[in-house]
Amino acid sequence: MWSDWSSAVRAPGTDLLSGLMVALVALPLALGFGISSGLGAAAGLATAVIAGAVAAVFGGSRFQVSGPTGAMTVVLVPIFGQHGGGGVLTVGLMAGVVLVVLAFAGVGRAVRYMPSPVIEGFTAGIAVVIALQQLPLALGIADVEGERVWQVAFDAVRQYCADPDHVSLVTSLVVAAVVLAGGRYLPKVPLALIAVVAATAVAQVLNLGLTPIGDIPAGLTAPTLDFVHLDQLGSLIGPALAVAALAALESLLSATAADSMAVGTRHNPDRELFGQGLANLAAPLFGGVPATGAIARTAVNVRSGARTRLAALTHAVVLAAIIYLAAGLVADIPLAALAGVLLATTVRMVETASLVAIARAFGGDAVIMAITFGVTVAMDLVTAVAVGVAIAGVLALRAVAKEARLQQIPLDHPTEDTTHIVEEGQLLHDHIVAYRIEGPLFFAAAHRFLLELTEVSDVHIVILRMSHITALDTTGTLVLKDAIGKLEHRHITVLMSGLREDHHRRLAVLGALPAGGEPQLFEHTPNAIAHARDLLLGPAKRQR
Repeated sequence: MWSDWSSAVRAPGTDLLSGLMVALVALPLALGFGISSGLGAAAGLATAVIAGAVAAVFGGSRFQVSGPTGAMTVVLVPIFGQHGGGGVLTVGLMAGVVLVVLAFAGVGRAVRYMPSPVIEGFTAGIAVVIALQQLPLALGIADVEGERVWQVAFDAVRQYCADPDHVSLVTSLVVAAVVLAGGRYLPKVPLALIAVVAATAVAQVLNLGLTPIGDIPAGLTAPTLDFVHLDQLGSLIGPALAVAALAALESLLSATAADSMAVGTRHNPDRELFGQGLANLAAPLFGGVPATGAIARTAVNVRSGARTRLAALTHAVVLAAIIYLAAGLVADIPLAALAGVLLATTVRMVETASLVAIARAFGGDAVIMAITFGVTVAMDLVTAVAVGVAIAGVLALRAVAKEARLQQIPLDHPTEDTTHIVEEGQLLHDHIVAYRIEGPLFFAAAHRFLLELTEVSDVHIVILRMSHITALDTTGTLVLKDAIGKLEHRHITVLMSGLREDHHRRLAVLGALPAGGEPQLFEHTPNAIAHARDLLLGPAKRQR
């Protein structure tokens, strides 16, 4: 642990400045995501402070900045709607426990297997969902109806068309435009904060009537919302697992992105899960919502010159100072201004070049990305990831299964394996057939293999060359056993060559070896062919 902090102690200046920059960027995001989650702006600030500090100390990345995020908000909104604020706090605690367990189980490294089309699909879907969530605030609509976020957005648009509030919409669009322009031309300037401050000042001076955030407690206190009763925990297991899965996925992806932006760094995925778990255990105790690693704030941290964990910790300390010293000023920020910041954030979340590249590269990847995107918007993120990974897995298995081939080895002319067998070639060809099995023989390819193998006819001996099998699972073994049984039932002798030791053990355990047992197994194909000739012609005829 000391090695993570030693350089920060010797030269803290760069990290302190980076932490200040990240805090200025994080302030409007924390407020906006707290409000979007349903628990309010104070909950967003508490999450940024507590989770940000805990994850900075115990997490697995030197640059990761944690706090409330848009993706997490998407998952929390239905939980708040069904179980209230107490349900959200309880889910945070439960998710924290799950993350700690995952860390000790060593699950962190599994994120490297997440397909890129799934990641791009749900990232674009999250961006759309966050944008839809902001429509009521941007349009100045207070009371909206609908169970899904797209239904809520549709109702907000309907009410706006009936009684438009141009002031809220213009405020949101101007703030969003300033933030987007700043990200492109002045990336190191916290224009999000500047735009929010300017919008607040204009709204106060001109008395525009924009709805403000409202009262924010001055300081971090225990939540006024009660946690749910023990008899309600069963109904929260599913949501808690969803929150934990999202926290793990988003945090590890963010840490991976930080590694790619920095030079000579590599995060510890299991320690990162541990740190996020502790952060989610701590944040609800102060009224905070579940947290994850935030890729936008982490990117600002890296690009501002951060070198150690001190930068992320400084970000949390600065936000805590704002809570204690400037809570009254923060309460006057118009909700429409925060909606503009989040709308700009959604635009910057989407990597258009990656989406276009995947769409053009492979048809299957484009389908995976599109389905993941659609399910994210229509349903929820965890379902989308599960569906996307499942489809990607099916397509991958289909592609791998096509690699399995059953190729006949010619015996009537010299080849790499049969250069010493030229005599009596035509006779052998009429009664002996040798097959080379190539690629994986597993459940996705096994039955096609069975059909091909059992169709052989007019032969007395079949030689199976097994050395080119790359994978052999239980289904493949049982199908091979069935094929051998069908051949032997037709009085066709089966020989094997080049059988790997691990494949030999699997075949033996499941009874899938040829009827003759070990004498029917050969290390090299030429030996099997010679034995086949002995069986067919007899040793005496071979010696003549």
